[in-house]
Amino acid sequence: MAVQTQPQVTTSTPRTAAKPAAGQPWKERWGGLFFVAPFLLLFAVFMIWPIISGLWNSFFNTSLAGVKQEFLGLQNWREMFGDPAVWSSLKNTLVFTAMSTPPLVIIALVMALLANRKGLLGWLLRFSYFAPFVLPATVVTLIWVWIYQPGFGLVNGLLTAGGFAEIDWLNTENRAMLAVVITTVWWTVGFNFLLYLAALQGIPAQVYEAAAIDGANGRQQLFRITLPLLSRTTGLIVVLQLVASLKIFDQIYLMTNGGPNFATRPIIQYIYQNGFTNYRIGYASAISYMFFAVIVVVAVLQFRLFSGRKEAGQ
Repeated sequence: MAVQTQPQVTTSTPRTAAKPAAGQPWKERWGGLFFVAPFLLLFAVFMIWPIISGLWNSFFNTSLAGVKQEFLGLQNWREMFGDPAVWSSLKNTLVFTAMSTPPLVIIALVMALLANRKGLLGWLLRFSYFAPFVLPATVVTLIWVWIYQPGFGLVNGLLTAGGFAEIDWLNTENRAMLAVVITTVWWTVGFNFLLYLAALQGIPAQVYEAAAIDGANGRQQLFRITLPLLSRTTGLIVVLQLVASLKIFDQIYLMTNGGPNFATRPIIQYIYQNGFTNYRIGYASAISYMFFAVIVVVAVLQFRLFSGRKEAGQ
């Protein structure tokens, strides 16, 4: 006869968490600081200190020519507000921003909609749309200066083939800015395209499937699903593009050098000329901080605009 044995029930007491050592709270509180200390040091040296130093220099006659530094108070600021070259350069910057921002947003959206597909065609479109963005400014401007050249340039060749007169694009006051804008759109639209493409790929396919079941056609899906879901991305792209366009310098400096007759000179080029050509670091610093204030105001207004639309949509 087999003897049945009762299974033994073992009870285990829950383990208590080990108490931290006496120095553990201090390590938890300050340990992370040692990891971010290198970044904080570099940020303070290369960002915070130049900002403070630039504002300090705007109140002095700081010069690269070795002139003895003297305190001028608000003299640099008063000269800046009375300098017509400052306002004409700022106007050129704003004109360039107004001309370049809309196409850089709209064309990027259209390109993303076209490239948001699978297969070889989608890959080729993505590659061709983004490839110009990786080119350096010197290469881009060299290409487009040759394209705009009268006599043998591609653009004027097309004009003459169509029976139109040639245009000296880079040496005509009312054409030079447009030429720079076209070059900038071709060069930089790839970055905005990439942001839009990433946002499009983040929209679930089930949303379009449900809309198709409900009878929505392609146009209705675009305007009632895709564009509303891309509103946050559009707001981000507009803000980034406004700031980038306001900081225009490379293309204009290499293509027109601010000409003809200063018709394309942006304010950053005027700051550069005062600081590193005329050696007036103090005066250039004052203009820089005025321009910095303009960028902050534009960014804040844009942020408030999109925030108001978001609240209204809710």
